Amino acid sequence: MMPKIFVPAAPHPRNPGRRLCLQAGAGLALSALLPEAARAQTLPSASAPPLAQASAPAAALGDWSASGVQALAARIVERNDLPEALITRLIAKAQYSATVARLILPGPPGKKSWKIYRSRFLDSLRIGAGSDFMQEFGVWFQRAQERYGVPPHIVAGILGVETIYGRNMGNFRVVDALSTLALRYPAQAPRDRSAYFGVQLGDFFQWCAQDARDPLKVRGSYAGAIGMPQFMPESILRYAVDFDQGGGIDLINDPADAIGSVASYLAAKGWVRGQPAHFPLQLPPDLPQATLDTLLGPDITPTFTADQLAAMGLPLLPQARAYAGKLAVVQLPNAGSDPDYVLGTDNFYVITRYNQSAFYALAVIELGEVVAAAAAAAAQS
Repeated sequence: MMPKIFVPAAPHPRNPGRRLCLQAGAGLALSALLPEAARAQTLPSASAPPLAQASAPAAALGDWSASGVQALAARIVERNDLPEALITRLIAKAQYSATVARLILPGPPGKKSWKIYRSRFLDSLRIGAGSDFMQEFGVWFQRAQERYGVPPHIVAGILGVETIYGRNMGNFRVVDALSTLALRYPAQAPRDRSAYFGVQLGDFFQWCAQDARDPLKVRGSYAGAIGMPQFMPESILRYAVDFDQGGGIDLINDPADAIGSVASYLAAKGWVRGQPAHFPLQLPPDLPQATLDTLLGPDITPTFTADQLAAMGLPLLPQARAYAGKLAVVQLPNAGSDPDYVLGTDNFYVITRYNQSAFYALAVIELGEVVAAAAAAAAQS
């Protein structure tokens, strides 16, 4: 078993000598996880001071330009307080992935269909796996609700949509995926997100140092998301929790940590305890187009009170009329068919912080409800 790595606190800015010592210590710790050949290149020599070691250009930068790697390494040093020489060596050992570059691009334009999207996630495989998962780890779902206020079916829905409860967590080396997207983001993409993925790469190295993980072995999605809940590295550092107090945060192998971390994330994003996530909505056939345009303008952002919606001619269910917060009229297109609609609450909006899509949020809600019902029925049989 690898020893737990100590990651030092940020040094005092007035003591640069102490900063150099801490950087050298972090480099020795993280480099201990590397294969022996890489470690031999990374460890500082007795005759070279740490700063000189960090500023020396890398001998081999693999698939990346030297200037790009050095600029990225400098930003990672600034944010994550890891030694530049070590970061440069790690990035040089990453490999460009054309598959990652292709998958990050948006798909071809087409007509969205909520019904088709829904069918991809509310299938027998996910429902059966989710029922088994909730029965086996039900105590952690309940504890997560007690601590964070997030209902079990919401957490279960996210874990089911993301990875089928850990069955499909991705098989890309995270260091390859993040390096590809940070250093060779596809030029044909609608916008350049390389800076975001550079931040994720630095946070990934920091997480590896904290949790004694070999950064060359961790696998995840093509975008660098990790574990059962598919957290990006930044989210792991900010929101993940050692929910079962097992001595470390493990989103890959520990369901309790995955459950608690999803609830922790949603709570941090503003989940309101005891509040519903949405209400059904049936639009009247004679609703003026101008009124509909006004209602759909804010998209998923809760904007209207129940009284305002009623005044604009929407027939609200009693529970929606009684809701005290703001609501969003969410349209769910169905290609050539009539769209579906729901009223989204603040909690619906919180789910979209996980994935900015109304389709995603409603799939999470509906899958979670079906899975929770199946688990309860199985427990009673």
